[in-house]
Amino acid sequence: RLAQGRIGRVLGLAAAPDGSRFAVAAHDGRVLVVERESGDVHEVDRSADGDASGLVFSPDSAWLAWSHPGPEPLRQLKLAHLADLSVAEATPLRFRDFDPAFTTDGKHLAFLSERAFDPIYDAHVFDLAFIGTCRPHLLTLAATTPSPFGPQRHGRATEKDKDGDEHDAPTALPVTRIDLEGLADRIVPLPVEAGSYSTLRAARDGLLWLRHPLRGVLGTTGATPDAPWPDTVLERYDLEKLRDEEIAPDVDHFEVSGDGKRLVLHTDGKLRVVPSDSRVAKSDADEDSDRSVTVDLSRIRRTLDPAAEWRQMYDEAGRIMRDNFWRADMSGVDWDGVLDRYRPVLDRIATHDDLVDLLWEVQGELGTSHAYVIPPGGWHDDTTRQGLLGADISRTDEGSWRIDRVLPSETSDPAARSPLAAPGVAVRAGDTVLAVDGQAVDPLTGPAPLLTGSAGKPVELTVSPADGGDPRHVVVVPTGDEEALRYHAWVADRRSYVHERSGGRLGYLHVPDMVGSGWAQLHRDLRVEVAREGLVVDVRENRGGHTSQLVVEKLARRIVGWDLPRGMRPSSYPQDAPRGPVVAVANEFSGSDGDIVNAAIKALGIGPVVGTRTWGGVIGIDSRYRLVDGTLVTQPKYAFWLEGYGWGVENHGVDPDIEVVQAPQDHAAGRDPQLDEAIRTALAALEETPAKTPPSLPEPRG
Repeated sequence: RLAQGRIGRVLGLAAAPDGSRFAVAAHDGRVLVVERESGDVHEVDRSADGDASGLVFSPDSAWLAWSHPGPEPLRQLKLAHLADLSVAEATPLRFRDFDPAFTTDGKHLAFLSERAFDPIYDAHVFDLAFIGTCRPHLLTLAATTPSPFGPQRHGRATEKDKDGDEHDAPTALPVTRIDLEGLADRIVPLPVEAGSYSTLRAARDGLLWLRHPLRGVLGTTGATPDAPWPDTVLERYDLEKLRDEEIAPDVDHFEVSGDGKRLVLHTDGKLRVVPSDSRVAKSDADEDSDRSVTVDLSRIRRTLDPAAEWRQMYDEAGRIMRDNFWRADMSGVDWDGVLDRYRPVLDRIATHDDLVDLLWEVQGELGTSHAYVIPPGGWHDDTTRQGLLGADISRTDEGSWRIDRVLPSETSDPAARSPLAAPGVAVRAGDTVLAVDGQAVDPLTGPAPLLTGSAGKPVELTVSPADGGDPRHVVVVPTGDEEALRYHAWVADRRSYVHERSGGRLGYLHVPDMVGSGWAQLHRDLRVEVAREGLVVDVRENRGGHTSQLVVEKLARRIVGWDLPRGMRPSSYPQDAPRGPVVAVANEFSGSDGDIVNAAIKALGIGPVVGTRTWGGVIGIDSRYRLVDGTLVTQPKYAFWLEGYGWGVENHGVDPDIEVVQAPQDHAAGRDPQLDEAIRTALAALEETPAKTPPSLPEPRG
């Protein structure tokens, strides 16, 4: 072993082409060079903003390049001259520059950079966003080397010239010469469309990268809910012919061989070796040939000692927590002592579930939120997936099964498709389900057993109408998950209740989480609800995420003007700003970023919070580490401080301004005292401070 105990946790590793040394990106922000023969470790650079990435040596092993982190999300490229370990900036810290790669001739440093600023207008709200910001770039290392895309003094070589050059090419490694002065001024973009790129690599006479389709985070914009997402494509840019081409579709990852002539493609758990300079033909993708070879991973055999593996996983989880916990002193907990105290239990566990339970107990000794242990997903049999009708169904005294309520579809959410509300089905509350695919419904078990395995597949229901007419035969497609349907129905019920209780004066919004789904839900009805006199913002059951600051930006807007176009309704300036009081509703299940949004609402004076104290877990994670068998372990790393609260939200939560407990009997009776109090509070605030309204037009000039 080289440098044992001196390099920390290795997050990135690269070997010099001549085999003399290795570069390491450590977990603590260090960039290290390890000498192969002596084992000496040299610290090249260190970051206080995260981990270095993209370590790569020049072809002559004289230089090291990497992507160096700055304040999130910025990254810059740096260069180290390994003869004296001097470090220079290759790009300024202005953008996100990543995935550097020296071209095989050693004359250029290619990299990906998010520096395209071409905004598009948001279609739902007045906003602008930058998408497709990334593009491959090329940095000419020597001041006298021309850009391959500019004019050439002696013109460009013909195909015949290139063939001759290749035949007569010397075997010596190219020497990389770098003129540091004016280096950043010699950056040129490759003539390809800006988009979403990753994994830039250099190969013979060209560059390769993955181009990703631009898509929403929820994946709901496909032609149908079940439509596959567009493929990630492997592309190659030929630096001789100055053109790009698709090498292979549907590639998850790839790497280049040491001589740049071959690629290893990884797709859906399969490995294939192909040439680096030509498109993978359909025949090559389907079967082996002299150009394409599949690596048969099924030939790998291993002997596993579960007890030994569990011991290693236990110790590894302890080390990862030690290296990443938000306080180096482990909040005063004797972490080594905790590991030693629980270690004897390893001799008594018999299953992986036992190990997971043990790790939960061990990490729980730190008394900090977000310390999770999540085993890898198991095998699922979709053929037995239960079909659901999107309805409330109950058994009558006579033994028939009656539909009490058909949940409505939410047409803006493909996951909220109501089978019984589909066109042509016309099933109503009060109808009775008599049979499924011709099999009579059992009076004791109901239709559910007959719908096993029917999710996403057409079935025929025999339905008796509530008015006593002849039975009807209807074809429906049961859903496999009613969560979205029931959630949207719950929100619609709450909104209708707020409108009714307030006489239409108050709007209602529910935000279920602080990720993409919550952002979408906020905007579904923001434009309509925010135009009412006041607003109730319900963040109960909010599962957290990272978008609370965006939500707070919307709620903190204050009207300072009006736009009054002739013949049209006035609009506020800024748009979508609350016109009157805002009241938040929280409970003990508002957690993580759901804690933070309530704390921010109070700290910014947006409005009062009604309900109960929130969950109390605001030390965040990045979910980057898995143990040897794929078990995910998380380490509370990102501590959170907020004005007015300090560090006090963790393990306490956010206290409401008006405490209202919703008891189990309230749930059972269909009462919502927290929402009732929020309505009362908002209406009382309206009496004190009326909502802002547009002014009358001025008197005509005399």
